[in-house]
Amino acid sequence: MRNTSGILRQILMGCFVLLVTTTSVWQPENQVDRIRVYSRPFEFDFFRWTLDAAWQKISAASLGPIRHLSHLQQRKVVKDYFENYSVSQDLKSSLETLYADPDFFLKNSESLVLEKKIQEQEERLDKFAFLAEAVIQDQVSQTLDDMGLITFNQPLPPVLYHITNLPKNLIISPRNKIIQEKSISLVTDISPAEEIGLESSVADNTGYSALVVPVGGVGTYPTMVISTGNLLYLVDTVAHEWTHNLLVFRPLGWNYSKTPDLRTMNETAASIAGEEISWSLIRRFYGDLLPPDKDFSYKTYEANYYPFQPDLQEGFDFQKEMYQTRLAVDALLKDNEIDKAENYMEARRRFFWENGYKIRKLNQAYFAFYGAYADKPFSAAGADPVGNDVRLLRARSRNLFTFIQKLSWMSSYDQLEQAVNSY
Repeated sequence: MRNTSGILRQILMGCFVLLVTTTSVWQPENQVDRIRVYSRPFEFDFFRWTLDAAWQKISAASLGPIRHLSHLQQRKVVKDYFENYSVSQDLKSSLETLYADPDFFLKNSESLVLEKKIQEQEERLDKFAFLAEAVIQDQVSQTLDDMGLITFNQPLPPVLYHITNLPKNLIISPRNKIIQEKSISLVTDISPAEEIGLESSVADNTGYSALVVPVGGVGTYPTMVISTGNLLYLVDTVAHEWTHNLLVFRPLGWNYSKTPDLRTMNETAASIAGEEISWSLIRRFYGDLLPPDKDFSYKTYEANYYPFQPDLQEGFDFQKEMYQTRLAVDALLKDNEIDKAENYMEARRRFFWENGYKIRKLNQAYFAFYGAYADKPFSAAGADPVGNDVRLLRARSRNLFTFIQKLSWMSSYDQLEQAVNSY
């Protein structure tokens, strides 16, 4: 059993390493770095957030191991958290509805009451989150043990996450090709109007394509995880970000930003790991909550794996349509038809909007960001072979541990390509 001082040392060491690898110190060296003239007022302070989150984890560790709780007690902790999260969301929805009421000026006193209730409920939710995070961390750790992903009887780094309002990312791509040249984390409370203004400032003054995107998690330490009422999504995000923290100590993670191929390899690997770990956890600890439908199961790469053909559904297929959009944009940009490509993307954005997908802006930066998450065939990655080769490596690996071991020590796409072609 680890004592509090041991946990403290692990947290502080992890914070130091990950803060160094994700530093936000500004060193303007080229045109891309000069973009921060416009983003600087909105940039997120990771250092302060990490210190606050680390202190909370140290406080939680002082309570002792969560495993002294029975399985039913742990389930109740998680259940209480999600019930209180639901109450919080209902109160916020009621306030939004009230503000939208044409007769709001007659109901101002009601809004004051609701705002007070929301504040009280958020404080209550924080207390439930304190214990729920400890339970989920322990369950993820046990699942990693089951899957052979631990070292010296514990995951390294230890699983630590904190639910928080997440920063958004400003993604920068050249207009003549799709490549993420910069990603800048922004404050959590940036408004939609400020997002649009920032994107316009960058595009008008630098000639780059820019887009502010939301994220579900950030690989700080402890990792930042979005607040959600979906248990599977929560666990998937925790496992995804833990995988990034694991890779930081290996060549694949060291070289995350070195090339677009390596970024895609990192993100696709983390997405695959997040899905497998989360489903294993759900089946072990919350199997009774799974729908009775026999076809509702997590993806197994040894069976039910289709590396080239997607399992298409009837009706509008977002993944297929986005894949086709990416192919057309790449072809236009290859011919240097930049204006045509941008006009086409706007037309396709309207097409997606009409089919229920509320995409605010579809541009080169959009594909530069979402194209790196290539764990599914027919995605925003288009014809980029990197994601497909990562999936093929997983399909040909005995288990998740073997897959991560192989991939994590690679430092170039050439090594991945060679490994896939050697089978």
